[in-house]
Amino acid sequence: MEELLHKFKDYLLLEKNYSVLTAKAYLDDLEQIAEFLVSTYQLDSWSDLHYPLIRSFIVGEVDRGISNRSINRKISTLRTFVRFLMKVGQLETNPLAKHQPLKVAKRLQLPFSETEVYDVFELFGTPKTYDEQLKRLLVELFYATGMRRAELINLKLQDVDLQASTLRIVGKRNKERIVPLLTVVKERIREYLLCRPENADTKLLVNENGVKLSESFVYRTINTYFSNVSAKTKKSPHIIRHSFATHLLNNGADLNSVKELLGHSSLASTQVYTHSSLAELQKVFAKAHPRSSEA
Repeated sequence: MEELLHKFKDYLLLEKNYSVLTAKAYLDDLEQIAEFLVSTYQLDSWSDLHYPLIRSFIVGEVDRGISNRSINRKISTLRTFVRFLMKVGQLETNPLAKHQPLKVAKRLQLPFSETEVYDVFELFGTPKTYDEQLKRLLVELFYATGMRRAELINLKLQDVDLQASTLRIVGKRNKERIVPLLTVVKERIREYLLCRPENADTKLLVNENGVKLSESFVYRTINTYFSNVSAKTKKSPHIIRHSFATHLLNNGADLNSVKELLGHSSLASTQVYTHSSLAELQKVFAKAHPRSSEA
């Protein structure tokens, strides 16, 4: 069983082009499931996996108080592994074929308002140190492109084309997209490059020692600045991405264009952002329609 887990890891990294962190998360889930199956049912081969065993694992997780969302994530991981087992001939039928995910309450992630975003830019004023210059550009890039945290951290100097006013972003599974750069963001990049440490890493954004930024530094920067202007519970890079999409839709951008800018593979992923824009449209509609004041 352990040998197949190692082969699955190679499959995720080499064939699926998943990141090391994603592959590790998959393996952590599978090792927990495997430990349960071995200790409870003495399972010694993945070819003996069938749904009653999986259901027993799910019941055990529920009894332990694990959230439905976390359980669904683990079973989603197992589903990917099952497809791999079928591919390599370890399973003939899919034991999860008729499984239905546990119900979870939808989590509403509120975007920052346009006012909150601009209030953050006001906080920066005129940066006096390299650290302030870096953090201002970090926020500017997030809001101007809607990129993910990992995408921002891995931006390279060569990905910026100031002459063409474009930015090359490498997203999930090495999928590339080109996004336009606003004039104000180009100016911020030029100002930043003037004080960027010499002999730094090839990444665009680096700390004062010339080393690429950590995920915690990026999250902490966003959380700290937006905590000064927003009372929203969650303040993270993903919420800026959410805000980017929502504000574009509110201001007339079409869904397909927003999909391309975000690097989504399907419109279904982008449609999660339409609830905020629909609420905005309803407000406009209520004010503008001739019959809105009628009882």
